[in-house]
Amino acid sequence: MEQPLVLVIATRNAGKTDEIRALLKDFPIDIRNLDDFGPIPEVIEDGDTFEENAYKKASFTARVLGFPALADDSGLMVPALDGAPGVHSARWAGEAATDADRCRKLLQAMDGIDDRRASFECVLSIAVPGGSALTYEGRCEGEITRAPSGEHGFGYDPVFYYPPLGRTFADLTRDEKGAVSHRGRALRDVRDEFDKIRIWIRQHMPVFERSGCASPS
Repeated sequence: MEQPLVLVIATRNAGKTDEIRALLKDFPIDIRNLDDFGPIPEVIEDGDTFEENAYKKASFTARVLGFPALADDSGLMVPALDGAPGVHSARWAGEAATDADRCRKLLQAMDGIDDRRASFECVLSIAVPGGSALTYEGRCEGEITRAPSGEHGFGYDPVFYYPPLGRTFADLTRDEKGAVSHRGRALRDVRDEFDKIRIWIRQHMPVFERSGCASPS
């Protein structure tokens, strides 16, 4: 019987891990995240694009842990704020900020602005310890609300309104959000190609040869 493939999600975010685990549940895969391992150094996300940051996290995690790793970098792009918070979405309100703090800062920045257009963007990188990687992207268009709504999700979900469903991401169930979100769209591409991805991973994983001990003469 084929052994499940170990894939490390390069995050400690339980919500993000659960979304990925749910979408890949039909494959023989053992999904873990950073909480399943001992302390490892933090990756400095100083790339100028989502793709740079996603690859940096995935490749670093794969090299340190010796398993293939999947990382995403995603963020909220608001045209009225010149694309902010963008690649700085997680740290825009400060390193110690909570999700509520981030939403509050965004609503304050949007106070009095009529152009509420926004998009969530996501880039997924799947890397092996040798450095090779695959990249997948997803995007979702919406609007910034004038007040938070909903109890589900994480990040900016309470202030991101998705017009086709008439609710914020935080008002959607996990399955509803996964069907339309930026991460969900990128992950569905991963899911649809995962048999090929598993083959690619096995072909690119390093082979560790056993060294025999010489017998004493």
